[in-house]
Parts: sequence; structure tokens; C-alpha cells
Amino acid sequence: MPSHPDTTWVILAGGQARRMGGQDKGLVTLNGKPFIEFVHERLTEQGATIAINANRNQERYEQYGPVFGDVLEGFPGPLGGIHAAMSNINSEWLGFVPCDCPNLPHNLIEKMVGAINTDTEIVVAHDGESVQPVVTMMKRDVFERLDSFLANGDRKIVMLYDLCTTHFVDFSDEHDAFINLNTPDELEKYGAIS
Repeated sequence: MPSHPDTTWVILAGGQARRMGGQDKGLVTLNGKPFIEFVHERLTEQGATIAINANRNQERYEQYGPVFGDVLEGFPGPLGGIHAAMSNINSEWLGFVPCDCPNLPHNLIEKMVGAINTDTEIVVAHDGESVQPVVTMMKRDVFERLDSFLANGDRKIVMLYDLCTTHFVDFSDEHDAFINLNTPDELEKYGAIS
């Protein structure tokens, strides 16, 4: 396995953010900076090629990379963004991170790529307590299975992992790197301590 396979990293900013009052979550600010900027900086410092999945405010997101919306109707969640990425990007591998994780690990890409071997189709971050299902890398080859999975009405990303050769990547030493902020209250608390 090459040290860095042909990969595009996609920041998933296409959700409805109901718990954030319907605001466009990637553009919600923390200490004066939009969420997406934290995530973009963390990926950029690791040498990532970046694209953005967004269904609103696409022109604002364009400063962070090429932008594309969901292909499927009805906001099918993170899998909708993953599906759209595989429909739009030709990289051999696609990496995914949510737009509301401002503290992603500095060694995220190195560790994720390091977990790939010849039979791997998906790698997923694990914080030592639970799977972080949207912090993942997927081989392009899983697209047909993903397409069928969504066509069947399935939306739970962890069920897709059971259908593929999936490896979990241990980030238990950086448990807090995967804090994601879903509500104004969480945002306020995190902003006070960060």
C-alpha cells in the first residue's frame, strides 16, 4: 500500500443542523471563526486535497475547495454526502470528516492511511469508547454497495461498515479530538473552555 494513496478529503457540511436551530453548521462561528475553517486548517496542515459537500451557501464554501451538493433527494444524512462525493470525485480513496469537529487530530491522515492494507475498503476512527462513524476513509470500490444500500432506504452508516472490509483506527489517546458541537449550548460551553 503506498504511503499516501490518491485521496480527496471531503468536509461534510450538507446537513440540516436541526439541533443548531437549522443554521448552516459549517458557518456557525466558534471564537469568531466558522467551524469549517478549523476543520479545513487541520486537514490542510496534513497535506490534504480538500472538497466540500454543502447544500446551502455553496458560494461561501468555495473559498475552502470545490463544492458539490447531494445527488439524492431528502437529506439522507452523512451517507448522502458520501454518496455525492463518490459521484463527483474520481480519487481512488475518499476521506470524510464532519464540519463540526474543530479539534481533529493533527495526525489524523497519517494514522488513517497507516491502517490501510491490501484488502481494506473502509477505515474508521475510534476514540477508545465509541466509533466516530463520519471520520472515515472509503475506497471508491464501495460505491455500488453504498448506492444499493441507500436505494434500500438504509441510512445508518455503521450498517454499511458491516458490508465492507472495515478496519477501526485507534485514537483513544486523543479522545477529545472528536468533540462535535451540535447545539448552541454545547457551542457556548466549548467556546468557554477552548
